Amino acid sequence: MDTAAPHPDLRQLLSDSLTAARPDLGARLGADPAAYLDLVALAHAARSETDALLRGAVSSARSAGCTWEAIGQVLDMSRQAAQQRYGGEDLSLPRTGGKILRLAPLTAFTEMDVLERAGRYGWHSIGFSTLLHIVEKSDLQWEHKRVRLGEDRRELEAAGWEKIGTLWFPWAYYKRCTGEPALPEPITDDYLMRPT
Repeated sequence: MDTAAPHPDLRQLLSDSLTAARPDLGARLGADPAAYLDLVALAHAARSETDALLRGAVSSARSAGCTWEAIGQVLDMSRQAAQQRYGGEDLSLPRTGGKILRLAPLTAFTEMDVLERAGRYGWHSIGFSTLLHIVEKSDLQWEHKRVRLGEDRRELEAAGWEKIGTLWFPWAYYKRCTGEPALPEPITDDYLMRPT
C-alpha cells in the first residue's frame, strides 16, 4: 500500500480550484488587504470540504472491507483513533412516515445488487452511511444508480433520477421510480439481504 505524500500536483490543483471559485480574488490581493481575509475564508471553506471528502473516503474504504487498522496506518494514527474520529454515523434522513428498514452490512461490492433487489419490491434508499443503506417501502418499483464523483449528473437528473442524500466520496447515489407496481414481498424477513 502506498502511503507516500500526495501527488506533487495536488497543491496546484487545489490552488487552481480555489482560484476558479473566486476569480476576482487574484487581482484584489495586490491592492486590497481585505482580500487576504477573503482568501482565509475561502481556504477555511475548502478545508471543511476536504475534511468532508476525507470522511467520505474513509467510509468508502470501510465499505470496501478495509480495516480500521489499515485506515489508521494510512492516516498515521492508531486504529482506535481512526475509528473514534471517522467511525460515527451521521444520517440525516427525510421522514415521510413510511415503513423503513436498515440494510446492513453492505459493502461497495454488494450494495448495488441489494438495492436492485430491494427496488423491485418497492424499497428505495433514503440515506446511507458506512456499510448500510436506509430504505423506505412504497407501492412502486425503484431503480438505484451509483455514479463516480466528477461524472456529469445533469443528464441523470434530466431523466428523472433524484439524488439520495449528500455526496459520498467517491460516489453519488441516485434513485428513480419506474412506475411499475412493486413485486409482492416474500414471507422471509431476510429476502433483501440474501446473496444473489
